[in-house]
Amino acid sequence: MIGERYSRYTIFSWALFDYARTSFSVMVKTVGFALYFREIVAAGTSRGDFYWGLADSISMIIAAGLSPVLGAASDYSHRRKRFLLAFSALCIFGTAFLYWIQRGMVLPGMLVFIAANVGFQGGYTFYDAFLPEIAPKHVYGRASGYGFAMGYLGALSILAITFPFIKGGFEPSNIDNFRKSFLIAAGFFAVFSIPAFLRLRDHTGIYHPKLPYFRLGFRRAVRTFKRLGQYKSLSRFLLAFFLYIDGVNTVIFFSALYARGTLGFTPVEVIIFFIVAQTTAILGSVVFGILTDHWGPKRSINITLLIWIGVVLSAFFIQTKTEFYIVGLFAGVAIGSSQSSSRSLMALLTPPAHAAEFFGFYDGIAGNASAIMGPLTFGAISSFTGSQRIAVLSVLIFFIGGLILLQQVKVQWQSRTTET
Repeated sequence: MIGERYSRYTIFSWALFDYARTSFSVMVKTVGFALYFREIVAAGTSRGDFYWGLADSISMIIAAGLSPVLGAASDYSHRRKRFLLAFSALCIFGTAFLYWIQRGMVLPGMLVFIAANVGFQGGYTFYDAFLPEIAPKHVYGRASGYGFAMGYLGALSILAITFPFIKGGFEPSNIDNFRKSFLIAAGFFAVFSIPAFLRLRDHTGIYHPKLPYFRLGFRRAVRTFKRLGQYKSLSRFLLAFFLYIDGVNTVIFFSALYARGTLGFTPVEVIIFFIVAQTTAILGSVVFGILTDHWGPKRSINITLLIWIGVVLSAFFIQTKTEFYIVGLFAGVAIGSSQSSSRSLMALLTPPAHAAEFFGFYDGIAGNASAIMGPLTFGAISSFTGSQRIAVLSVLIFFIGGLILLQQVKVQWQSRTTET
């Protein structure tokens, strides 16, 4: 049972925002613009991997710097929804502007992507911070799982909608159609995010508009960083999350390019691969969301990281497209479960009064900043060695390191058991 003061429709509206924003994740970061940038904008050279990884790392540095400060500011100003709206608008307009990026426009393409990705990543802080307000603790895992499941369902939906535009690949006669998919993705995000903005409410409190709350947000963020020492389990989890989510982000970010560059996938085959992965990601989000409420999030994450280690090792050794599809099945489950369980554990460890502030560190410092090293390392190794297989092995470091550090996190679980 959810409880009387929590609305199922509010949880659904919150989850529907995940459905909406995944259009950017799929059609820009993972499949659509990622392939378009390497094949068309960067003329299909291996340097495209480096430029793509560099653009992502720069955007993550910016988002990592903004998220904790603005998270603290939103806690102070009680305008969390307005911050979410502003970052979402930046992402939506940035995605639409990608339509005008053409062959050879490497720098403009990087700049527009950086702006859009800052909007996408920055919005996570305020979106995730609503979780403790819309659901009671004993269903954090389930609510978080539903959110990610809706996100993966959104990925399938946007792939289905844009398929007629991108199925022709990069044939000269189809380039304009391919670019139109970015406009569709922007519209998809805008339309399906509306219920969340209508339903979610900012928490109440006294706000003094004359005070410089951005400056105060920075001061509070610094104070929060110092205060993390009082929450040892939270600090240890953020460090573990910093490592293993870097591995997750790197796999997501370069999976399409790996399939295309190493295994010779066509654009249509890449889409099919992501349909397979997104389908099992829905299953992973829902099943592990439910299991997390029974097992506890730490145990769920442990299992997920073991799956990730197997996925990376398999990706290094495989030789055929069929084998990569099979790996995609397990990768999908791991993506859904790791993201869902991590958000549940963060919500469990976070003081409610500082939700956006602490989630600013979760999404900004631990989440966004961690995504700087992985993609940049993969892109650099791939570019300078000419081998994506060698580059993929670097991801193991992040998963193994995260798994080791996670064992130091102690969690008091609500189901009368204690995780140690």
